[in-house]
Amino acid sequence: MGDISVRKAGPEDIDFILDSNQSMARETEDVGLHPPTLRKGIKYLMQHANEGLYLIAEHEGHAAGTLMITFEWSDWRNGRFWWIQSVYVPQAFRRLGVYRAMHEAVRAMAKQDPQVCGLRLYVERENHIAQQTYQHIGMTQTHYRLFEEALAPD
Repeated sequence: MGDISVRKAGPEDIDFILDSNQSMARETEDVGLHPPTLRKGIKYLMQHANEGLYLIAEHEGHAAGTLMITFEWSDWRNGRFWWIQSVYVPQAFRRLGVYRAMHEAVRAMAKQDPQVCGLRLYVERENHIAQQTYQHIGMTQTHYRLFEEALAPD
């Protein structure tokens, strides 16, 4: 196991992020994503840093994982939560500490911003391995349940 480094993603990482998101959606929810829409969504976030960013983990020169961070303002805390989303580590790089390295990088970045009041993520309810991973790095399950209403474009 070599060292794992984590960096902000750039345009050269779009294909890896796209493939990772498609793999994650298939593995966790058995959902297929529309590649042109996904590519536009990835490019959008890269062009609007005020809304979030992507990180890439590398292991021995190879892309070994990715995640997305988006921001949510909390009036209750007068601070910003960083939401960790779209987490994916390809099978060949699992159990090497890739997610831990990415999470530690997120935590370090967040601590540099005095407005950040916490880190949050959601996980598919049957993904027990991911839940254990998040608990082992110090995250706790909240009492909230997630609801959504999808709005189709006109």
